[in-house]
Amino acid sequence: MKFISKAQDPWHTCAGEDGPQPHPAAADHKLLTLEQWHAVRDTWPAELATGVILPNDADVETLAEDLPRLQLVVLQFPKWVDGRAYSQARLLRGRYRFRGELRATGEVLVDMLPLLQRCGVDAAQLRHDQSLDAAQRALAFFPAHYQGDVLQPRPLFARDAA
Repeated sequence: MKFISKAQDPWHTCAGEDGPQPHPAAADHKLLTLEQWHAVRDTWPAELATGVILPNDADVETLAEDLPRLQLVVLQFPKWVDGRAYSQARLLRGRYRFRGELRATGEVLVDMLPLLQRCGVDAAQLRHDQSLDAAQRALAFFPAHYQGDVLQPRPLFARDAA
């Protein structure tokens, strides 16, 4: 899993009086809200690296046809006890076969990382009080699982590994 710091994040939100602007730099990574994306998707340049912030109460299906054009979907965890974004991640990876970056933001705690990873999240922006060292250790706690997940759809038994 990749850990994102705000200072080194290449993705930048778009704002402006006239809505998001795809220029001046085509190489710049543009991050749009879901509402912004729906407003400009028909005119947005296909070659521009684009990401969308998906609210945790939004239906993933609203992005289904646009997923091939997106390089990043940001999933929001407004409270650590609100798990709707886990389901969004699972749907994006499993049902819609999204291959871009899935990023967890907001109240992302170290304890959540193993489950986030199993749901298909491959990047996280930890809450400010969380330790990067503890986060990396948390991902190594469980080397195997009985149940399948988006990374390993079926259990891997010893007889299968041979």
